[in-house]
Amino acid sequence: MNRTTLSLIAGATALAAVTGFAALSTPDAPGVSGAKAAAQLPVERTSLLCPSPSTSDLAETSYTSFTPVVKGTGSGGKAELQSAVEQSADGAGDASGDGKGDGKGDGKGEKQNDKPALEPKEPGTPVTGDSSGGDAPALIGTAEGRFAPGWTVQETTEVAAGTGRGLQGVNCTAPDTEFWFPGASTAADRTDYVHLTNPDDSAAVVDIELYGKDGAVKSTVGEGITVQPHASEPVLLSTLTDEQQDNLTVHVSVRSGRVGASVQALDDKLGGDWLAASTDPASSLVLPGIPKDATAVRLVLFTPGDADADLKVRLASPSGLITPAGHETVHVKAGMTTAVDLGDLTRGEAGSLVLTPTDQAVPVVAALRVVRGKGAKQETAFIPATSPVRARATSADNSGKGSTLSLAAVGRTAKVKVTASAGSEGGSAVSKTYTIRSGTTQDVDAPVPSGLKGTYALTVEPLSGGPVYAARTLAATEDGIPGFTVQTLPDDRGTVAVPEAEEDLSVLQK
Repeated sequence: MNRTTLSLIAGATALAAVTGFAALSTPDAPGVSGAKAAAQLPVERTSLLCPSPSTSDLAETSYTSFTPVVKGTGSGGKAELQSAVEQSADGAGDASGDGKGDGKGDGKGEKQNDKPALEPKEPGTPVTGDSSGGDAPALIGTAEGRFAPGWTVQETTEVAAGTGRGLQGVNCTAPDTEFWFPGASTAADRTDYVHLTNPDDSAAVVDIELYGKDGAVKSTVGEGITVQPHASEPVLLSTLTDEQQDNLTVHVSVRSGRVGASVQALDDKLGGDWLAASTDPASSLVLPGIPKDATAVRLVLFTPGDADADLKVRLASPSGLITPAGHETVHVKAGMTTAVDLGDLTRGEAGSLVLTPTDQAVPVVAALRVVRGKGAKQETAFIPATSPVRARATSADNSGKGSTLSLAAVGRTAKVKVTASAGSEGGSAVSKTYTIRSGTTQDVDAPVPSGLKGTYALTVEPLSGGPVYAARTLAATEDGIPGFTVQTLPDDRGTVAVPEAEEDLSVLQK
């Protein structure tokens, strides 16, 4: 067997290892390739990154991991979350987050603890863990085999008092190379951090850019931040600029490697929450799941291109699409962050904000800052623009009373199946089917596992009709303060398109 033949076999074997699937067979006739349409198959490996939850000694954090049962995954595999190393910007490990990024760390990125912080046992049943105080590290998670498709981890933190007090929640994110966060701030009453977590064996180099109402905010210390291997680094936004601005857009771009990124936005008076990244820039956006009792809603937008954007603003309410009085359209100047206070937009009804171009299609990113409560008893959450649920989306941490599932069909009417998993400590899965009318948002009466003990997961699966957007609100009132957090539910990317390949032996004759 010559080297060319060996190289081809090695290449085919590598393709099968990467994609998880390759079909090799003798073609019916020499030189004829019978390529077929790509098959949607379960992913074989998933990575998730959870930021360090809090620096408050009063913080109580829970983690919930869940993988739905997926056909065609086989019987092998595992999932686990390991502690990351908390790094300073110079790799010294003091988590100062000064943003200078001189990359003097030793690059070893050794883990703090070899014992997994969380290790699921079976798909279909949530597993939970917890931590107390302000020393809990970031977590780096990997799922393989039957645990990989649709793997979701929720991090939820209750802070009893102080800056950011209330309920904070975030879905642990997949590593990527670019993130947009409209809705951050360097105002005097805000303490906002960008948390960067590197899951890989080599260092990542990251740039953080800030854009305010007048355009790019001058800063050099946000360039070339080094995040060591298997490490996490919180960067305080106020260390990147001397300017105090109420509304900023944060752009995280990775020069080399990849990271997970989330913004922790903490307010002295209005509580706080995690600000997840907006979906990729697009000319039309949907921001689902505005709580019906929201007392103030602020829309923050940014367009990264060279053209201004003019957008039509509509609210998908339970009765249909309506235009907010006085906020029919919004103009977004190129390269500048725009903020619009929409007041008590929902007026006692569930809603989702729908943004569409009035004329020219210009890509934008957007997020909402939502406030519940009044006076000294106010709490804040954020809703970024999100993508629709294509095959399935999962919400990992739910309780029988404190969870609200919001579904929006901004185009055609959609039929949706919602499944409540078994409880983490007992109970049986239950499913319900809902019809969401065109142009509406519904807070559905989501199913609860029969005989529920512990927490459970909700999976959302569109069955027919138009695109569906989803969000889940967790609420927990303490001392009269309506603590809450909202997580949007984009598609969980549990499947991947894999082409069916056939061997063409004629290439060996060339």
